[in-house]
Amino acid sequence: MSDDQHIEEAEESAVVEPSPAIDSALQHRRMVEAILFASETPLSIEDIAERVPEGVDIAGHIDALISDYETRGVNLVRLAGKHMFRTADDLSFLLRREVDEPRKLSRAAVETMAIIAYHQPVTRTEIEEVRGVTISKGTLDVLMEAGWVRMVGRKRTPGRPVTYGTTDEFLVHFGIESIKDLPGVQELKAAGLLDSVDVALDKLGGIPTPGEGDDDQIDLEQAIAESERDDLVATDETGEQQVE
Repeated sequence: MSDDQHIEEAEESAVVEPSPAIDSALQHRRMVEAILFASETPLSIEDIAERVPEGVDIAGHIDALISDYETRGVNLVRLAGKHMFRTADDLSFLLRREVDEPRKLSRAAVETMAIIAYHQPVTRTEIEEVRGVTISKGTLDVLMEAGWVRMVGRKRTPGRPVTYGTTDEFLVHFGIESIKDLPGVQELKAAGLLDSVDVALDKLGGIPTPGEGDDDQIDLEQAIAESERDDLVATDETGEQQVE
C-alpha cells in the first residue's frame, strides 16, 4: 500500500459523523430560545414545556442560554421564577426616548373646558351651575396640567372665588388665533353640540360673545404683583422708604 493510500485512509477515519443526540439537543435549545425570544412576558419552565417535545431538558437549555447571552446586547434573565430576554443593563440608555402620550379627556373635563372657554372668567360654582353637577378638583387639575386652563383672578363677591380662563397653549393646540375665533352658537347647534345643554346654558345668560371681559373681576397676576411690591417696600409718614 502506498503512502498516498495511507494518508487518504487516515483522513477518512478522522471524519466523525455528527451524533444524532447532539443534533437533537441543539434543536431543542433553539426551540427554547425561539419561544423565549418571541414572548412579550416572562415564561416559566412549565409554559415552555407546553410548546416543546416531551422530555426536553428545559432547565438545562435555559442555563446554557443564560451563559451564552451573558455578554451580549440582550440577556436572558430570571424574573420571579420565570425567564425572558431583556436589553443588557449597561445598554438600556440606548433605548430611552421621550414621547408625548396622548390622553383622552373625560366627558366632565371636555364639558368643563367648553364652559371655561365660552364664559371666562368663570368660577367653579358657575361651571357647576351650567353642568348641573359638582365637578371634582381633579377635573380642573387635569386641564391646568395640560396647560389649557389657568387661574386668572378673583370675583369681587363674598369669598372672593377664583376665576378660570384659557391660556395661549389652548389657542395653539386648537389652532385658534384668539378666543373670538371660537365657533358661534349657530355653528355649535348645527354640529349638534348644544342640543342637550341649551337649558343649562341659559342659567348664565346663554353663550356670551367670546372674549368679553368681566368688569367685576380682580386680575390675579396684577394683584400678586402689587402685593409683592407692597411687601418689599413700606413708606412711612415722613416719606422715607423702609425695606421690611
